[in-house]
Amino acid sequence: MLEKESPLKGIIKSMGLVFGDIGTSPIYTITVIFLLTKPTADNITGVLSLIVWTLIILVTIEYAWLAMSLGKKGEGGTIVLREILIPLLKSGRHTAFVILLSFIGVSLLIGDGIITPSISILSAVEGLLLIPGLEKTPTDILVFIAGGIALALFAIQKKGTEKVARTFGPLMALWFLALAVSGLASILHVPSVLKAVNPYYAISFLYENGVAGFFVLSGVILCATGGEALYADMGHLGRMPILRAWYFVFAVLLLNYLGQGAFLIQHPDSKNVLFEMIFYQARILYIPFLVLSIAATVIASQAMISGMFSIVFQGINTRIMPLFKMEYTSTELRSQIYIGSVNWFLLISVLFVMFEFKESHRLSAAYGLAVTGTMTLTGIMMTWIFYLKNQPALSFISLLVTIVDTAYLTANFYKIPHGGYWSLILALIPLLTILLYTRGQRRLYRTMQFMPLDEFLHKFKRVYATAEKIKGTALFLIRDIKEMPFYITQTMFYHSIIYKDSILVSMIKRDDPFGVTGFFKEDITEGLRVFEIQFGYMEVVDVEEILREAGIEEKTIFYGIEDITTRSAVWKVFSIFKRLTPPFVQFYKFPPHKLHGVITRLEM
Repeated sequence: MLEKESPLKGIIKSMGLVFGDIGTSPIYTITVIFLLTKPTADNITGVLSLIVWTLIILVTIEYAWLAMSLGKKGEGGTIVLREILIPLLKSGRHTAFVILLSFIGVSLLIGDGIITPSISILSAVEGLLLIPGLEKTPTDILVFIAGGIALALFAIQKKGTEKVARTFGPLMALWFLALAVSGLASILHVPSVLKAVNPYYAISFLYENGVAGFFVLSGVILCATGGEALYADMGHLGRMPILRAWYFVFAVLLLNYLGQGAFLIQHPDSKNVLFEMIFYQARILYIPFLVLSIAATVIASQAMISGMFSIVFQGINTRIMPLFKMEYTSTELRSQIYIGSVNWFLLISVLFVMFEFKESHRLSAAYGLAVTGTMTLTGIMMTWIFYLKNQPALSFISLLVTIVDTAYLTANFYKIPHGGYWSLILALIPLLTILLYTRGQRRLYRTMQFMPLDEFLHKFKRVYATAEKIKGTALFLIRDIKEMPFYITQTMFYHSIIYKDSILVSMIKRDDPFGVTGFFKEDITEGLRVFEIQFGYMEVVDVEEILREAGIEEKTIFYGIEDITTRSAVWKVFSIFKRLTPPFVQFYKFPPHKLHGVITRLEM
């Protein structure tokens, strides 16, 4: 309803939440590209043509058209693609491959998320060098200023950004307006740059420059960083507001990139093209523009941080990541979350990257690998989905896009020895965490002693009929009704703790992103009931509220705690993970005064 009433409001909100990253790319993209190739008129036209068609193919076609048509209940992202694809597969080997692809995709997104604020804030702060009197500011001072901005940004996350976020949309709208006007002003001086819209010039540039031209693609891809946000943030705002906003943002980016190209043709010695263009056009407005550019990069970074929290939360709910401690930063919106361990990991990584590379053009050597890797994986999964859904035309178009993605990914390989390896190392940390956690959980599950339901019921009926029962209701948390964990049999049969009413509570993740239902299943025997909570993998679940709505007033809640002993170094790390992250009951906010953990010692 809101979308129909106020399309403009949806567009402005999208600008603040979705387009910060891709919207701040003009700060550094052209500057970085022309460190790789000479700024001759022909080269500038060819590069501009590559930028135009990169935005068309990798953002408009891949994300705005193909990926956004594959939303699930309005939600998007790598994990959503996995959830759509897996039910279509028949082979277990294919399923395992897709799961691994999604793990890599999520990890690359996190790696990309670290470099985004680093390069954006650093490149904006470097604009200070054009202010008279500040031309010789030492690089270390600029890095400290950028680091201070990053530190302040991450420090406020715990307090929540809901109130500040209302200003993001209007500020980004002002930023895009400034980009469009400055770009248009430059184009008027050199209107010949408009011919770059013709793909002939892109193809001609690649053909004439050969291998060197191919490697220029590793700089060109910077114009599309943040394109994946169109799909990943679809659940927050809806498809139409993002699409409408993209048409506007696309036009703005086109004008600004063409304008920068026109300025570079006139001033081929420019070292920081966007800021020099603004300084040349309107010196009096330069400082306000610089402040606006820093604000825009902070907004882009904020969108990235919120996106990381969302990705990790999806990972927790789909059981591929540990149960990191999570807090709500808004009393009204339960989707506004804060994950402290993720926040501080990101901050330390961002500061490290800034102090390691010191300059934005050097940092660009680490940027692009993760982005193109994510785009290629998205392309592979989309092509596969369209093929299995018997949509040959879409499958073919998606395949062509994936081939383009692969070309960009290959061009970025040359960055690996020049700093690109940091992009891979940063992505490797979440990937190893996911692999260790998922393998450890499977190994742990196999190590546990489960009693089949039939055998359990046989013993329970006998004990319930003869034992002295405690008044009230007790809850026992289980994963699968068919198998009773050792802590329940230990509590009931070895310690003879039998309540008059015992309820087995199981929490089941659904295939769709949203929706929570809690309901009683058929009573399995006298004194023993089953209550099932089903929830979408994007849903923030308030278990206590669900229990109250079902009329359950429990006296106590029993749950299992695994005490892991192992000689293996790998499983020792896993056991440390388990100890440092909150238990299941704490993560889902079960009432703490009613909890009783039953320890089971397990050897891995």
